[in-house]
Amino acid sequence: MVNLVEAEKSLVEGLVKLAGLRRTTIEIDADHRTIMSIWAPKAYQNINNNKKTKNKKKKKKDKPAVVLVHGFAADGIVTWQFQVGALINKYDVFVPDLLYFGESKSSSSDRLPEFQARCLASALARLGVARCAMVGFSYGGMVALKLTEMWPELVSHLVVSGAAIAFTDSINEAMLGRLGFASLAEFLLPESVEGVKDLFTVATYKKLWLPHCLYRHYLQSMFGDRKDRAELLEGIMVRDKDAAVPAALPERILLLWGENDNIFNIEMANNLKKQLGDKATLQVIKKAGHLVHLERPCTYNRHLKEFLEQFVIDNTINK
Repeated sequence: MVNLVEAEKSLVEGLVKLAGLRRTTIEIDADHRTIMSIWAPKAYQNINNNKKTKNKKKKKKDKPAVVLVHGFAADGIVTWQFQVGALINKYDVFVPDLLYFGESKSSSSDRLPEFQARCLASALARLGVARCAMVGFSYGGMVALKLTEMWPELVSHLVVSGAAIAFTDSINEAMLGRLGFASLAEFLLPESVEGVKDLFTVATYKKLWLPHCLYRHYLQSMFGDRKDRAELLEGIMVRDKDAAVPAALPERILLLWGENDNIFNIEMANNLKKQLGDKATLQVIKKAGHLVHLERPCTYNRHLKEFLEQFVIDNTINK
């Protein structure tokens, strides 16, 4: 029987290819067999040590680069399927799969967000991206914040949806108590169709009605590498006393939030805005939950493009 989720993903990937992106695999660390899969514009040459590219030099398009970093329940293209088309005419769009998602793999034992950030920064450098705007959702928002802290020269504009600077003990305790789960793994790595239904119920504003088979297909398609992903969840935990606001962050940060986000609720968004100070602007989208970019894609994309207009202006000025 055809897996409907895989079929839909194949359709989206086909449309992305028509739009000019190609999946490329970049070896980050041969010793730990670390490879990162990333959808990138055709004009960007994959300088992979294992491939001969000297006869295929391509001129990069003169567009600002935008990197879309996915969350925990799906890979890059599935997460950002409604954003790629909205941005691709004006920007060079990059959609990575973080490690242990999609086709990105590693035998390293490192599960910290810093490791994801290092690998993503390395992949972008190999593709020739020197400056970009970065959009991070949920777990991807934490990775984007960490990458920006570690390489402030790479990220000039940052958009974060449904995330925190650090996932502290107190955030974890409050979230699990509010949602009624015993652990993050129970919530984010469901093992049954009912678990997938619970995940979508919590993550969306409106209760979805989907056929049983679609939940089952999603369970079969989107929750591989369970052991590695469970360890990633352990790796994001930070003690409250060790949490700190990074000093090196861009001057322009957009917090783009669903008003009815039950996971990283609006109180957490306001706290994040307070932590970041005048650098950050909080934009709240009504009638949207944690999956704001999928529930209200037109509104989300409008706010995103308005923010990125300043990125275009700054990019032009700095040439």
